[in-house]
Amino acid sequence: MKLFSSAGLLAFLYVIGCNVLPAAAIDLDPTQPGALYSIRNAAKTVAKDMVAMYANQDAGGTHVISGIPGLLTYPPYYWWEAGAMFGSLIEYWYYTNDSTYNDMVRDGILFQVGEKGNLMPANQSKDEGNDDQLFWAFAVMSAAELGFENPTDPKQPGWLAIAQSVMNQLISRWDTTQCSGGLKWQIYQWLDGYNYKNTAANGGMFQLGARLAMYTGNATYAEWATKAFDWLVQSPLLTKDWQVYDGTNSLAGCKDADQLQWTYNYGIMLGGAAYMYNYTNGSSLWADRLSGFLNHTPVFFPKAQNNVMVEVACEITQKCDVDQWSFKAYLSRWLAISAQLAPFTAPQIMPMLQHSATAAAKQCSGGDSGTQCGSRWFYEQYDGNGGVGQQMSALNVISANMIAHVQPPFNAKNGGSSQGNPAAGTGDDNPPTTVVFEPMGTGDKAGAAILTILVLGTWMGGAWWMVS
Repeated sequence: MKLFSSAGLLAFLYVIGCNVLPAAAIDLDPTQPGALYSIRNAAKTVAKDMVAMYANQDAGGTHVISGIPGLLTYPPYYWWEAGAMFGSLIEYWYYTNDSTYNDMVRDGILFQVGEKGNLMPANQSKDEGNDDQLFWAFAVMSAAELGFENPTDPKQPGWLAIAQSVMNQLISRWDTTQCSGGLKWQIYQWLDGYNYKNTAANGGMFQLGARLAMYTGNATYAEWATKAFDWLVQSPLLTKDWQVYDGTNSLAGCKDADQLQWTYNYGIMLGGAAYMYNYTNGSSLWADRLSGFLNHTPVFFPKAQNNVMVEVACEITQKCDVDQWSFKAYLSRWLAISAQLAPFTAPQIMPMLQHSATAAAKQCSGGDSGTQCGSRWFYEQYDGNGGVGQQMSALNVISANMIAHVQPPFNAKNGGSSQGNPAAGTGDDNPPTTVVFEPMGTGDKAGAAILTILVLGTWMGGAWWMVS
C-alpha cells in the first residue's frame, strides 16, 4: 500500500474538505466588454487551488514540496498528469503574466527530466508509456515556444533539447513489425497495453513533430509528423470523415478500433493540424484536415447538456477515472491554439470556449474558498467531485479565453531562446541517420510567422472589441 507524503496527505484532505463545504461560484462571462480582467482573476483563483493540491505555500510565498518534486505524490495520480499540470501552469503564466509558480514549475520539470535529460526518470522506469512521456514533452515544448525562463544550470538541457530528445526516442521506437508502422502505447513489453497502438501516442508524435518543425524550421520534423499522421489515416483510428477513435490491437493486425471518442484525442489532432497549417503557410491540405477534426468536436458539446463541453464517454454517468477527468483541459488548450494559429477557425471555436468557461466557473464553488472545481460543467453548481484533473480542466478552458491577447508562439528565428540539441536522446554526438537535418531557406524561416501576424491581426482586431 502506498503511503501519503505529508504534502500529499494535506492535498488529499484539502480535496475532501472542499467536497463538503459549499461556497459561492465564480461569476464569469467572457463575452462581456471588459471581460479580460475577470477572466484573468478567475484563472488566478483556480490556479491557486490547483497548486494547493501539489505544494504548500509558506509565509514568504515560497512553494514547499514535501514529497518528490514534479510528482503528485498521493494516489491515484500518475506521472503523466503532473506533466500536464506543469504544462497548464506554463500556459497560465503566459496568459496572465503571473509568475508566482514559475520557480516551482521549473524545478519540478527539471527534477523529472531524468539523469540523461530525456524525460525517462528512474522513478518511472517500471510504468512509463509513450503518451506519458509525450505529455511532459508538450510541457517543455510550451516552455520553449512561450519564452518560459530557461534552466539556469548550464548542465541542464534546454527545453527545446528535451523535446528533441523525446522526438528522437519516438523515432527509434517506430514499429514496422506490426501494422506497417506506428507507435505502441507502452514503451516496455511487460506493461499491459504493449500491443495497443493508440491515438494518444501516434497523434502525440504527430503534434510534437509539427511543433518542432514550426519552432526550428527543420523540414525533417515535419516529415516525421506527416509520417505519423499518414499512419493514423491508413489505420482504423481515423475515419474518412476525420472521426478520431482511441486505439487498435496490433496483435490482431490493427483491423478494428476501440471507437470511444475522447476530448484529448481530438485536442491532440486539432493542435497538430493547426501547427502544420501554420508551418505550411496556410496550405489548403492542412486547412481541410483541421476543419475536418473541428467539425466533429460538437459531439463533445451536446445540446442535451446545454452545449457545454462534456466528456461524453464517461462524464454523464459519472464514471470517468482520474485520468479522464483531466481530458477536457487538453481539448480546451488546443482549441485555443488552433484559433490562434489558424484564425479562420476562431469564429467556430471561441463561442464554444466562452460558453464552457462560463459553465466551468459556476462549478468552482466547492470548499470555503469557493474555488474547488467540479467535474460536470452542465450542472449549475458544484457537483461534489473535485480533484487535480477537474481543476486543470477548469483552468484551461477559462485561460483559453485570453488567446486573442497573447502573441503567437515563438520560434528560433523570431525570439525563441531555448537551447536545442538535434542529437539529444540518441546517445551520439551527431544526429541519427534516420533524421537528416536540412538548412532552412528564407521562406522556411519567416513564412509561418508572417502568415500568423497577417491573419491573426485581422482576427484580433475583431475580437478585441468583444472582450475589452
